[in-house]
Amino acid sequence: MKKLILLLLSVATAAIMFSSCSKKYDGIKPIVKNYVLVHGAWQAPYVWDAVKTTLINEGNNVTVVELPGHGSDNTTPSTITLNTYRDKVIDAMSKMDGKVILVGHSLGGIIISAVAEKMPAKIEKLVYLAAYLPVSQQSLFKIATTDGGSQLTTDKLIFNSDGTVDVQRDQIVNLFIQDGSAQIQSLVLQNYRPEPTIPLTDSVTLTAANFGSVEKVYIKTLLDHVVSPSLQNKMIAAANIKTVYQLNTGHSAFLVKPDSVAILLTKVGQ
Repeated sequence: MKKLILLLLSVATAAIMFSSCSKKYDGIKPIVKNYVLVHGAWQAPYVWDAVKTTLINEGNNVTVVELPGHGSDNTTPSTITLNTYRDKVIDAMSKMDGKVILVGHSLGGIIISAVAEKMPAKIEKLVYLAAYLPVSQQSLFKIATTDGGSQLTTDKLIFNSDGTVDVQRDQIVNLFIQDGSAQIQSLVLQNYRPEPTIPLTDSVTLTAANFGSVEKVYIKTLLDHVVSPSLQNKMIAAANIKTVYQLNTGHSAFLVKPDSVAILLTKVGQ
């Protein structure tokens, strides 16, 4: 009798565990994806922290690239070019098995485009988050000068003799994180660094055979003060992107609504 009771308890426990797993996955085991996340100008890897944590907790492989001259990297700014950024991302991708979902924010959009031209077969999808999306022979500055709706105008920039460009200190919050909490705004100010100038003026060469062969997704930021929604729409149309999502945030969606960004990136990977 005792053995029978123990057997029934074991069966019941197994049934409960199976039911729990079925509810969690709805009968479908999550697909593990490789994500490579690229930050933008005047920022650093920390901006992706919350999104990275969520994606990893879902079982994915995630690499956040620290661009040279950003974060804790002390590469001399005057030696940094767009190709320097490109090659740093390629190196990070090369260390991951299989294809990657390559995500670029702001300036990161130029960078991931250059990467896709160099090694399209390694990329599953390109994801542009509030990002500059170039056509061949465009630079970030060239695109930005067409953005009549942007509040990041040249009079708010300071070009330094060391090969960097600054944003006027009193404009940083309004431009990059106007919709963030006081704590997040403080975090952005604390981590702010001048941006190497050359990558902003370097143009990128793109071809239909390479860059054009990679599937692209755009995540629009509807309250953006840097890359205006109007410019985002124009770039999406020029690239003929079919998969477009939108977030009701300013430029730094990953800091204001990291859960929403993670949800969209997970959706992109499905």
